Amino acid sequence: MRCLILSDIHANLAAFEAVLADVAVRGLQYDIVWCLGDLVGYGPDPNEGIALLQTLPHVCLSGNHDWAALGRIDLRTFNPDAAALAEWTREALTPQNLRFLMARPSSLGQEDFLLAHASPREPIWEYVLDVMVAEENFPCFTQRYCLVGHTHMPAIFVEDGKTHAVRLSYATPGAPLTLRRDARYILNPGSVGQPRDGDPRAAYAVLDTSALTWTNHRVEYPIRVTQDKMRANRFPTRMIERLDYGR
Repeated sequence: MRCLILSDIHANLAAFEAVLADVAVRGLQYDIVWCLGDLVGYGPDPNEGIALLQTLPHVCLSGNHDWAALGRIDLRTFNPDAAALAEWTREALTPQNLRFLMARPSSLGQEDFLLAHASPREPIWEYVLDVMVAEENFPCFTQRYCLVGHTHMPAIFVEDGKTHAVRLSYATPGAPLTLRRDARYILNPGSVGQPRDGDPRAAYAVLDTSALTWTNHRVEYPIRVTQDKMRANRFPTRMIERLDYGR
């Protein structure tokens, strides 16, 4: 099965559309979209992003910003700008789309793969950013592979099957990585709509569960289109400008 792996779209319709266009241009085939959560929050198109996802065969998780829009998270845990945008998102979402988000799980097993928004240990909030946190999370799932988002940064954590040593690596965009059968993995595709690794291009990945290959991709999108919508809705300046830098 070929899976299109998307995470942290964050209501950035222009970025989402650019990813789907890039998939088509590259001739990438997929059977299903695995969306790892944070479909909304930060961006100006929450309803449009949900509608676009619903046109595709998909499995979708819920992330912390989805929970914030649903009132499941105390907004005092967010910085003021993020909290303000969570409130804006809550007001903007249609009742139907609120129900859609409400029904999404925060983690889900798919055969030999675990999907979790943040981490297997804490699916909503924990950031798997370094080897130490990854080491603590490998015992928290039984599958060989775990897919996470939340950090907005592409990353691959590999646990050696014999020594259980964990290392962090990064895939070259466009170059397939063959997943070893004698190792375990925590894989992060990066963010479609809010990249935070210094590269403002939208990030996604393609997973072939039969060939056991993982391929990261990056694609430019019309950032100004999203920024203009954010300005029209009086979003905080910092949140608008950070899209230019991928931070």
